[in-house]
Amino acid sequence: MVRKAMIRVGGAGGFWGESAVGVRPLLDAGVDVLVFDYLAEITLSILARQRRDDPAQGYARDVVPALVKPFARRLAERGVKLVVNAGGVNPAACAAAIRSELAAQGVALKVATVAGDDLADRAAAFHQAGIVDLDDGRAFPAPETVASVNAYLGAVPIAAALGAGADIVVTGRVVDSALTLGPCLWAFGWALDDWDRLAAGSLAGHLIECGPQATGGNFTDWRQAATGDAGAPPDTDPVPGIARIGYPIAEIAADGAVTITKPPGTGGRVSPATVGEQMLYEIGDPTAYALPDVVCDVASVTLTQAGPDRVAVAGARGRPAPGHYKVSATHADGYRAGQVLFFYGDQAAAKARAYGQAMAARARVLAQTLGFAPFDEVAIETFGDESHYGAFARPDAAAAREVALKVAVRHADARAVGLFLRELVGGALATPPGLTMFTGGGRPKPSPVVRLFSFLIPKDQVTATVALDDAPVALPAPPAAGPDAPAGAAPDGPPPPEPPPPPDRREPLVAVPLHRVAWARSGDKGNAANIGVLPRQPALAPYLWAALDEATVAARFAHFLDGPVQRHFLPGTGAINIVLHRVLGGGGVASLRNDPQGKGYAQILLQTPVGVPAPLLESL
Repeated sequence: MVRKAMIRVGGAGGFWGESAVGVRPLLDAGVDVLVFDYLAEITLSILARQRRDDPAQGYARDVVPALVKPFARRLAERGVKLVVNAGGVNPAACAAAIRSELAAQGVALKVATVAGDDLADRAAAFHQAGIVDLDDGRAFPAPETVASVNAYLGAVPIAAALGAGADIVVTGRVVDSALTLGPCLWAFGWALDDWDRLAAGSLAGHLIECGPQATGGNFTDWRQAATGDAGAPPDTDPVPGIARIGYPIAEIAADGAVTITKPPGTGGRVSPATVGEQMLYEIGDPTAYALPDVVCDVASVTLTQAGPDRVAVAGARGRPAPGHYKVSATHADGYRAGQVLFFYGDQAAAKARAYGQAMAARARVLAQTLGFAPFDEVAIETFGDESHYGAFARPDAAAAREVALKVAVRHADARAVGLFLRELVGGALATPPGLTMFTGGGRPKPSPVVRLFSFLIPKDQVTATVALDDAPVALPAPPAAGPDAPAGAAPDGPPPPEPPPPPDRREPLVAVPLHRVAWARSGDKGNAANIGVLPRQPALAPYLWAALDEATVAARFAHFLDGPVQRHFLPGTGAINIVLHRVLGGGGVASLRNDPQGKGYAQILLQTPVGVPAPLLESL
């Protein structure tokens, strides 16, 4: 049954702790559904520890003061649905807190919960079964170290909750895009094997799941997005545009047509480039984006400017979903800590590194004297000297007269980490000159290292449940699953798209930095990073593909990289998705690096020289 010809879904936020400033403009713009993505793997581990200490906790507690309390009446008056994964590892407690606030305001909204993703009580069974990690083959961790175990559920339970009459749907761990696909299933009655429409709804969810990253946040041409004026002079103050940046709206039609826009009068920008960067964000093989409800192929997707701040998204294709859910577990793996210090003056970088190395050496000797095992890892990083560019740093960067020094350490014993921190500051009177630090906040304290462990589980071993105001809601039978590939591999599908033909070498090429001819954004997947590169014109695609081969990219990241580089071509946009494996030092909280999620890796790649014919450059 089709309830609506189109729904407008507002992406109000992309992480726990994000500002709620996007909510009011989205409501004023007339959205039908408001979605807010609170969860990441590290978030679940934090919430699991909170529930361990207090069984009434374990959910994102700011959902009540930030969303429900200020906006409940407006949600009710305008009939706007709210779908949030703020339930964390305790959706029932989150729903109870929301109902309490609604009752206090006298607002009659029905609240449903989606649960069944929390598999932490099966940690011992997973350990005994010999399950291994998808990425590196590690054995499932000892049960006593496990903080959280969650399957990524899909959109069907959300749709069922809305179909039963829910106004607010609170979930545990669902795949991020399901927050948008669920309302599509409810509004349009799409069949669960209508794979192309499921892919379109999932892509819409992916585009808005990170809030303003689709409307100019994190955008390569950040000043244009910040000012909202493509013709703004380079010295234009960008702050007003960023301060009022609009959050994305996905207009989704019953036939699967998708348009991305934003509330009128807000800052930022919606263009094929801003939307394209987000489409490429944190994906692997673009032909096999495996989700619980569908395997989504975005390689042939086209992005077309359909009006001011409106981009039409077309061409997503779908295949049957795999028969497994992905499961992410987090577990404790020792302790870590670090501190940032500053040096200025001549030879600042050399002084900083010398001090970091000296204090690390002194801490190692002292730790051995006191009977501690060697430190598992010590990371010394400097900032301001372009050391993050490796062999491609500018020659004069080493002469920087202001640098930051970050030293971090990991050890199984928190006391050894504390010892390291004391020595790092305790040697300040024996340092090279120019050391300074911001004081008054106290010394950092050791914190647990939380490591990610991912595996697959057959769907029939996970039971999703839905309850509307504590009454159970039935779920429809799932369609037949598609073929499953070996653990960690993409399901079977069509062959990858052919790369662009070799560029025409008859014309002389002009070498320019990649940012002159492309946009790019990077992100993480565990200990891997991806960099999506989008040409500024389709005709540039052959030149980008020729210039950014695996060897060239590997050389740019040789100082970080400990695995292979893979490339994927997207003929719909001429884009390249580059995946760098084992490049983040463990990734997330398991990494000691200053950029453990590769968020800045695109900025490094954008300095790569690319040969392009002069006429093409002149047309940009």
